Amino acid sequence: MNNLNNQLVKGIAIGIGIGVVGFYAYKKNEDKVNSFLKQKGIDVPTASGKDLYSMSLEELMETKETIEDIIAEKDLSGVTIVSSEDDDK
Repeated sequence: MNNLNNQLVKGIAIGIGIGVVGFYAYKKNEDKVNSFLKQKGIDVPTASGKDLYSMSLEELMETKETIEDIIAEKDLSGVTIVSSEDDDK
């Protein structure tokens, strides 16, 4: 039984280690990997780094709807939204 626990812990640790290394490798080459996947027909959505001015009208409308949905969900859950834009005036 003790041997089984040691093997399980060792397997979990190795799995986590491989996952961390894979994630690091992906993040280091994220643009290359995403462009490769896009060439293969797999669209990987990225929220950061997307130039809003280069988006099509349809993409902008989808982004707007997503943001409005998130705001509505947070509003219903009681999350207070504070804007710092008025403080600068």
